[in-house]
Amino acid sequence: MSISHHYIGCDVSKSWLDVFDPRAGRIQHLDNTAEAISVFVSSLQGQDAFVLFEATGTYDSVLRTSLHEAGIACARLNPTMVRRYAQARGRKAKTDALDAIILADMGERLRPDPDPAPCPHRARLAGLAARRDQLVAMRACEKTRLCELTDPFLRQDLEETICHLSRAVARIEAEIERQIQENDALRDQARILASAPGVGPVTAQILLALMPELGNSNPKRLAALAGLAPFNHDSGKLKGIRCISGGRARVRRALFMAALRAARINPTLKAFADRVTSASKVRKIAIIATARKLLTILNAMLRENATFRHQ
Repeated sequence: MSISHHYIGCDVSKSWLDVFDPRAGRIQHLDNTAEAISVFVSSLQGQDAFVLFEATGTYDSVLRTSLHEAGIACARLNPTMVRRYAQARGRKAKTDALDAIILADMGERLRPDPDPAPCPHRARLAGLAARRDQLVAMRACEKTRLCELTDPFLRQDLEETICHLSRAVARIEAEIERQIQENDALRDQARILASAPGVGPVTAQILLALMPELGNSNPKRLAALAGLAPFNHDSGKLKGIRCISGGRARVRRALFMAALRAARINPTLKAFADRVTSASKVRKIAIIATARKLLTILNAMLRENATFRHQ
C-alpha cells in the first residue's frame, strides 16, 4: 500500500527558509537555525508530510539532518531541474516565496522518491575530504607564487606557509584514515577499491564519501551521477557529438586521474583505451571512456564484495 503524502515546498537560503504548505495556503518565514527548524520539523509529525528543497551546499544541512532524524520524507532536488520545471509551468518570475510554491507543486505532480537517510560516517568523511582539497589547493597556489619571487624575506614567508599547509594536509589525511578504519563497512570497501588499478587512497576516499550508490546501482545511473555518461544531441537529420554533462565534479576528477594511471599500468584497460583512441582520434575521450569502464568495475567489485582480479 502506497502512502499518500502531502508535499511541502521549502526554499533554503543562508539566513532563512521560506516554507509553503498547500494545506495552509500561505508562506511561512523561518530562521535557518537549528532551533527554528526543530520546531518546524516537530509540527510535521504524524502528517505524512514530504518536504522538497533545492540543494544549496551547506545551507540545507541542518534542515536535511533534522528531517531524516525525525523520519520525515524529503527530497533534495537539483536547482536547475526545479527552475526548468517552473519555466515549463510558465512561471518567469523568481522569488524565494515563489520557489517554495513551485517546489510544493513539483512534488504533487511528479511525486519524487524520498532521499535515503545519509550515513553520518560518510557525511563526516565528505567534510574531511573537502577540507583536504581546500588545503591542497591553497598549497598549490603558494607554490606557484614561490616560483615567481626572488625576495629572500618573501620566499621564506611562503616556504613557512607551505610547510604549515603540508602539516595541515597530513593531519587531515590521518583523520580521514582514522574515520575509515573505525567503521567496518568503510574499511572493507576502502580495501576493495584500493585493489583496483589506478585507484589510490585519495580516489578511494572520494568514492566512499561522495558515491554512496557505488555497489548498489546500475552502471548507467552511476555514470550519469559521476558526470561520465555521454548524452545524445540529435535533432532530425542532425547527429550531434555525444558529450558528458553535469554529475559530481569531484568524483569525475578523481576517476579521470585514476583512469589516466590505469590506462598505463593495466594491460586490459590500456588495450581498451588504445582501441577508443584509435576510433575517436582523441586521447581524452579514451580516458573518459576508461574512467566510465573503471567505475563499472568498481561497482561490480563492491557489489560482489571482491577485490580486483588481474587477468
